[in-house]
Amino acid sequence: MPDRSSRRSDLDRLAAAVLQVGFDGTTPPDWVLRELAGGLGGVVLFARNIDGDPADVVRRLREENPEVIVAADEEGGTVTRLEAARGSSWPGNAALGMLDDVARTERTAAEIGRLLAATGVTLDYAPDVDVNADPANPVIGVRSFGADPGLVARHAAAWVTGLQAQGVAACAKHFPGHGDTVTDSHLALPTLHASRELLERRDLPPFRAAVAAGVRAIMCGHLLVPALDPDLTATLSRRVMTDLLREELGFQGLLVTDAIEMKAVSARMSQPEVAVRALAAGADAICVGISSPGGENVAAMREAIAGAVRDGTLPESRLAEAADRVAALVAWTGGGPAGGPGVPLDPEYGVSRLGLESARLALRAVPGEGAVARPVLTRAPVVIEMTARPHQAIGDAPPYGPAEALAARLPGTTRVTLTPDHHAVPPLGGHGDAPPVLVTRDAHRHAWMRRVLAEVLRRRPDAVVIEMGLPGRPCGAVHLATGGDSRVSAIAAAEWLTSG
Repeated sequence: MPDRSSRRSDLDRLAAAVLQVGFDGTTPPDWVLRELAGGLGGVVLFARNIDGDPADVVRRLREENPEVIVAADEEGGTVTRLEAARGSSWPGNAALGMLDDVARTERTAAEIGRLLAATGVTLDYAPDVDVNADPANPVIGVRSFGADPGLVARHAAAWVTGLQAQGVAACAKHFPGHGDTVTDSHLALPTLHASRELLERRDLPPFRAAVAAGVRAIMCGHLLVPALDPDLTATLSRRVMTDLLREELGFQGLLVTDAIEMKAVSARMSQPEVAVRALAAGADAICVGISSPGGENVAAMREAIAGAVRDGTLPESRLAEAADRVAALVAWTGGGPAGGPGVPLDPEYGVSRLGLESARLALRAVPGEGAVARPVLTRAPVVIEMTARPHQAIGDAPPYGPAEALAARLPGTTRVTLTPDHHAVPPLGGHGDAPPVLVTRDAHRHAWMRRVLAEVLRRRPDAVVIEMGLPGRPCGAVHLATGGDSRVSAIAAAEWLTSG
């Protein structure tokens, strides 16, 4: 019979196995290395961890625990971790949905898988398979393939297939669907006001398609869905996590929580309590995006999970089941992809050739009254970039606009950045000057952007407008919609404006 200290050690290792944690800095701190040596199951990489070759970070992690799951949010487009410094080589889901070419979507995901595999990442918190039913949604938007459930479902399956063919596990999110919400779950608890019939018809088909495609992981959203459970957030609801996802949809892979420091759950209870209750509801892995400087919150969660088993709050069989699913994902990836051929790059820009081609094809140009001669720009313009405060899923990455690409073609191009707090219209020049270029991101959601647009177009009706969020009402002498906020989308817009 094992002694008490041995049992405590076993429980601690089981509890550590179900945690996936982030850290600050470009070198894993000592507390992360200690947790890894003690059985920590997962580490999440963010842009803040990458300076130079991210594979170096992964190698250091695996020196302490060769079987650690290394996860990242690499969606392509707006949300990127490995390419955050310069912008994504792929235009993102909205652009792919606009093209509606499932073979292209599968190839795109395969290239992202190659990038991750070369780094040593084994779990990608992607694709986003939310149906963006509400254009006012503050956190999904261009991260979604679109507003049509059938379109989102077929591209979700293609994305999962392409990524997982590279040995990297996909993670469809945010179950049961974050698309019809007007609240960012990083900041508060969103409520999904939809009947069960509407959920079945609109929000669940993409998840069913992902399950049918063999998706290895699903991430639940911090959402209140009264039609499923009027009292508990989805993350804490057995009705949502087990009864619906496991029993009805038949998903048997790894069920991951969204980051538990998000205010949707952390404003209501402590992180250790969230972790214990999420596991009891059916989660297998607890994502902790932000850790204390010394990992104190991670240690507290590990201790709370083990303590909940000892006091009977959390059945040991449930914790063991969760740890077994973590181990199953590790076994599926072989402990870490070896990597294969690299991503074919465009020789001029150093980005994915496929991604740039997709961005060019996705570009939608609407001239104003009458035809517009091309090239539209022959002299260096002023680029006025309007950007709202980025949501936390994007992180600290800068917005990727066309100013740099335009400056490479038209030396002397200048950029003015406007924000919600500072958006006075700069000097615009006059007759004989190049038309100003206005860059918006979801102008339909931001009254201040629309006011700036109206003022600039009143003074310079020849202005060019580039919308890098969801396409809105065309305005300006030329209106370009990119369908995404990425480096390749910016390059495609700059090329269009400066080419005949």
